[in-house]
Amino acid sequence: METISIKTQQPNEFVDITRKISEIVAKSGVINGLAVIHVPHTTAGVTINENADPDVVHDILLTLDALIPHHRNGYLHSEGNSDAHVKSSLVGSSLTVIVNDGRLVLGTWQGIYFCEFDGPRNRHLLVKVQ
Repeated sequence: METISIKTQQPNEFVDITRKISEIVAKSGVINGLAVIHVPHTTAGVTINENADPDVVHDILLTLDALIPHHRNGYLHSEGNSDAHVKSSLVGSSLTVIVNDGRLVLGTWQGIYFCEFDGPRNRHLLVKVQ
């Protein structure tokens, strides 16, 4: 298992981690198998989406903020980050990606993103290739 450290800069941010995950896969020596990416934080997540046009990430974050505002009447969680917990639950905390011929199987425009919803923070994620 490998650990990736990430220092986020914004309250809500997507960090492209595709290259880092690909390097871990290559280093693992696994030719055909699976890469499991897990975020052990309750206010962050991981997703696959387009990495060719940065406007897609902008649009996703804009939509999440509109659907799940930071301040909302009725939130009870005392830390003031209820929106981050909801966003994290919707995005998810783990991914499984197929490894074939020693490489991640991703579509032409796909990338893997660490999703920060309560930053800026020092974060980490776990990667297991088998």
